[in-house]
Amino acid sequence: MDRTARAIRRTTRSERGLGTLEIVGLIAMIALLLAMIPVVREAVQDIVGAIFNRRDDAGEVTDFSQTMRGIFLVVGAIFVFIGAGWLILSTNIGRHLAFLVTATAVFGWLTLSGILFVVYAPRGIRPSNLEGLDAFQIRVPAIALALGSFILFVMFVMALDRYERDTPGE
Repeated sequence: MDRTARAIRRTTRSERGLGTLEIVGLIAMIALLLAMIPVVREAVQDIVGAIFNRRDDAGEVTDFSQTMRGIFLVVGAIFVFIGAGWLILSTNIGRHLAFLVTATAVFGWLTLSGILFVVYAPRGIRPSNLEGLDAFQIRVPAIALALGSFILFVMFVMALDRYERDTPGE
């Protein structure tokens, strides 16, 4: 009994109860079960339709609905693609190291894509709202993305190096 009590006291706070990932999993399971009830499903469809499918008098989708669709898709894509990579890594190498590896990969990829955009874009017919900009001014956002991503990439590489040095070898 005394041995068990000492073992429970030694458990870290993150090992007690449900972790964040388990809570998110439970919420997803409850949402799936609720989606099987027709009344709940119809209410959710009405709410989603009110936000993403608003139409004006001519029957066209409104700018608000288009904007909300875009925001939802970008946030969803980031959550799914980057989150899935982090989730798989966290099951194998731990939460903290998985965060560092995932962030390093994401900012490295953003640096490369920013550099490629600076070098190769834009090609073809230019939109009318960019008519007054020269070749350098069009590339300023991509240059800012590449520089900011590179700085964050270097910071995460340094954090990975420090984590590796501070973690005792196995």
